[in-house]
Amino acid sequence: MEKFKEDFQKAVRSLKIADHMTYVTYPLINEKRLLLKIFTEITNSITHCISSILDYEKINSRPPIELFIENAKKYEISNSQIKQIQEILKINRKYKESAMEFVKKNKIVILSENLQTQTLDIIKIKEFLLIAKEFLMKVNLRISN
Repeated sequence: MEKFKEDFQKAVRSLKIADHMTYVTYPLINEKRLLLKIFTEITNSITHCISSILDYEKINSRPPIELFIENAKKYEISNSQIKQIQEILKINRKYKESAMEFVKKNKIVILSENLQTQTLDIIKIKEFLLIAKEFLMKVNLRISN
């Protein structure tokens, strides 16, 4: 199987996992730390989708995010969607580099080393999930033709 199709299938799988955890598992067990796992799956889906685009376009000469932004217009991805995707990736980077994260009042608080905070709650997770779904559908339309 071609690399871009493999990456796309990984993106679909991660998105299905995130969707199931958001709408089935999370309401059932109501464990706030599950939000981090859901967020990670959403980020994995977006990352695999971007890899799929770059592999499909067979361009690997510049930094991936710069290439993604250049090629986003071909996939009918708006500037606001690009900004939202960049926000998700930025939050993920902060989470991976964070000194700690903890639960406070139905939210996950990500604390960076310089004591800046970023919060995630189920509403924000659902917004991110919707962004990832829209992104995945647009990429699917382009690479399936």
